[in-house]
Amino acid sequence: MEITEKAQTKLKKFFGDSYDFELKKTDPELIEIFANFAFDDVLSDSELDEKDRVMVTLAALVAAQGQGEFKTMLKIALNIGLEPVKIKEVIYQSTAYVGMAKSYDFLKITNQIFKEEGVDLPLAGQSTTDRSTRFEKGLAVQKSIFGEIIDKMHENAPENQKHIQDYLSANCFGDYYTRSGLDLKERELITFAMLAALGGCESQLKGHINGNLSVGNDKAVLLAVLTQLVPYLGYPRTLNALSCLNEVIPESE
Repeated sequence: MEITEKAQTKLKKFFGDSYDFELKKTDPELIEIFANFAFDDVLSDSELDEKDRVMVTLAALVAAQGQGEFKTMLKIALNIGLEPVKIKEVIYQSTAYVGMAKSYDFLKITNQIFKEEGVDLPLAGQSTTDRSTRFEKGLAVQKSIFGEIIDKMHENAPENQKHIQDYLSANCFGDYYTRSGLDLKERELITFAMLAALGGCESQLKGHINGNLSVGNDKAVLLAVLTQLVPYLGYPRTLNALSCLNEVIPESE
């Protein structure tokens, strides 16, 4: 087996002269299989904007804790001109979905590679809220995506659990979703990728499938995301996410 012409073209575009990486020398058969799958088959079957393709992969790799592949994809991101602020926003938002315990190492990795590539840190601030406005603005964004059900979630929460609903509005949406750097379509798309990669959170995944629909990411886009992620997540989590997608948006629709 050899790496196909299409895969080689993409690898050279993404990595330049450095695409002849170490594993190609030590594990040529596996790299041929993976390269042909990820950079030929998958790219042929998933129509995504190139920068969106890289962003959702970065998001999924944070959730999957794939530090090695994240470094590789981060270099691709910079080589294709994905803005550093967008890369940072992917990691910042991941903190709301995977926790600082998982996002911390990826932030450190990103800072190190940014420094190596001459990206000045810290980047320009993207926050649009403060402690006095985060709840109100977060709730507004939350309702713009999910509708009036958010009011019912606040109203129906047991008294000893209301603070969790407040956290969702003020922190998850007020601190993160209101930030500039990514628009709502991009934020919902990377959230879908992270939840698919995490596994075990099908209820939230279904909710964010509906959230994606409300901001303009249709089933074709979400299917393209899952197709892109197969080589990095494997089949069980991809198929679980696909099942959720088909349940929320049946093929007949």
